[in-house]
Amino acid sequence: MKNKQKVLQLLGLARRAGKLTTGDENVLKKVRTQKTYFVFVASDCSEATLKKYTDKCQSYHITMNSSFTQVELSNAIGIQRKIVSVDDSGFSRKFTLLLE
Repeated sequence: MKNKQKVLQLLGLARRAGKLTTGDENVLKKVRTQKTYFVFVASDCSEATLKKYTDKCQSYHITMNSSFTQVELSNAIGIQRKIVSVDDSGFSRKFTLLLE
């Protein structure tokens, strides 16, 4: 899938630009304060984690995607993570367009 590869490349670019937050507690804090625009949760994370982020993102009206594995997300950003948030509206719009 071509768009999936573009999303992963863009994720790496966003990391280099300093527009990502990674890790469970850090991302959760950004969601609660509504300082993030898009959240990626690995598809192979625990069901409890997936449910927690699905519920939080829905209640705070933040777009969430769980179509990538931990390995895909980690390779894209260069560090091992299951949860990544995008803190830039421009990157978020592009992710939304590519994932439709």
